[in-house]
Amino acid sequence: MVKIDEKIQDFDILLTGNKHAKLSDYQGHYLVIYFYPKASTPGCTTESCDFTDLHPQFDDANTKILGVSIDSLKRQENFKTKYNFTFDLIADTEIEVCNYFGVYQEKKNFGKTYMGIVRSTFVINPEGKLIKEWRNLRVKDHAQKVFEYIVSLEA
Repeated sequence: MVKIDEKIQDFDILLTGNKHAKLSDYQGHYLVIYFYPKASTPGCTTESCDFTDLHPQFDDANTKILGVSIDSLKRQENFKTKYNFTFDLIADTEIEVCNYFGVYQEKKNFGKTYMGIVRSTFVINPEGKLIKEWRNLRVKDHAQKVFEYIVSLEA
C-alpha cells in the first residue's frame, strides 16, 4: 500500500471513453483520485456531482480529477453520461489500483461481511508523489475540503 511522500506506481488505467492512460500522464498537475463503492448509488452520485460542480475551480488550480470504482467500463460510462461528469472515471475491474491504494477491504453492513471499496480520496503532486489522503470519509462537503487543501498548497 502506498504511503504519504512515496512516488506513485505508474499504472495502466482504463478510462471512460474506452481510453487507456497511465497515471504518469497526469504529471505536471495535481491529481485527485477518489474511490467510491458503486456507480449510481446515492452517496457515490453526490460525491461525483460535487467534484463535477467544483471541476472548473480544480482546473484553475492545475488539478485533474479521476473517480475510481470496480464497476465495469459500461457501468462507469453510464454513470458519467447520466450525470454529465466533466472528468474521466476509471474502471478498475481487476482491483489493481484499489489494492495499491489499500481501499479494497472487508466491510460489514447489516450483519453481512463482504469485500468492497472504502470511500477514500488521494492527492498526488505534480511530481507524482502521494501528498494527502482521506480514508473512510463522509461525502458531505468532502469535495470542497479537497479543493481547499489544493488551494492551500499554492498559498
